[in-house]
Amino acid sequence: MLQEWMTEAGWWSELLVAALMLLAGFLAAIGLFRLLKRIVRRYNNPALRRVAGFVQYPLKVLVVLVALNFVRLRLEGVLIEGYDLGKLFYLIFLAVFTWLAIAVVKALKEAILASYDLGTEDNLKARKIHTQLRVFERIVVFLLVFFFVSMALLSFEAIRQIGVSLLASAGIAGIIIGFAAQKSISMLLAGFQLAITQPIRLDDVVIVEGEWGRIEEITLTYVVVAIWDKRRLVVPVNYFIETPFQNWTRQTAEILGTVFIYVDYGFPVPALREFMTRALADNPHWDGKVNVLQVTNATENTMELRALASAKDSGTAWDLRVKLREDLIEFIRVNYPQFLPRKRVQMEEGGR
Repeated sequence: MLQEWMTEAGWWSELLVAALMLLAGFLAAIGLFRLLKRIVRRYNNPALRRVAGFVQYPLKVLVVLVALNFVRLRLEGVLIEGYDLGKLFYLIFLAVFTWLAIAVVKALKEAILASYDLGTEDNLKARKIHTQLRVFERIVVFLLVFFFVSMALLSFEAIRQIGVSLLASAGIAGIIIGFAAQKSISMLLAGFQLAITQPIRLDDVVIVEGEWGRIEEITLTYVVVAIWDKRRLVVPVNYFIETPFQNWTRQTAEILGTVFIYVDYGFPVPALREFMTRALADNPHWDGKVNVLQVTNATENTMELRALASAKDSGTAWDLRVKLREDLIEFIRVNYPQFLPRKRVQMEEGGR
């Protein structure tokens, strides 16, 4: 009876120690959460707040999981004898570490991007950093998930044996898969090249397939272009490597706005040039740098006048062109209506 009592007492003591370990794990998780909140509150940094928001939950789960693992090791020979929970805990630990690694990657990305605002007027460097970090984030997350799945599958003996038995035919299978996935692999490589060389960046103004729009999203396989009329054009990434396209903001956001006017040959161009200077001075969209009016072509019926004016970005340039075109047409209509484009017909005497 004494031996049974000692066995029962040992069982209860082990259970008590396990419960204390589990309680310590929960308390440590709560303490870690409060410590993160105190650090964020003390420094009052938006970037630090984002980092803490990403990593707090995987860290708390990891702390509790460590406590549960100690409980498992403590009770494995007493309450759960005959059950091998080591592999289960290995897979859970692997998943939590992957979750934590992805959270750290996202937190680092957010902390860096907090210093680069896309809303500023001269946002060339910000668009470059945003593009690189978002593409590289997707690459790293993909590699982390791939590593987790690979390590999880290799932990099973049956799958490992299947892999060994299929090793002899791996070369042929690799060739077949390579041919089948040629398009996908080329797009992934194009995504890498796009992130490094950066022919486009986020918020770049481009002309793609005859459509004017801004680069809204860049992934490893496709790019989303936000068209001016709220449509979305989804383009494979290799399009921007293999096909010519227009990038209006490659070096700077500044751009020239062009307006074409057609008038009769007798029209006094200097008068319109003087008026254009006055009109641009009153135009809030003009940046004060470029103001040019030239005769660029002459047909059998009309002269072609090209008005050039500069703006700080493509969106402003559009508004500038619309207002300038309206002002020039109104000036010609009111002051020189006789020189609007016309068709000339010569009547011969005695003609029928």
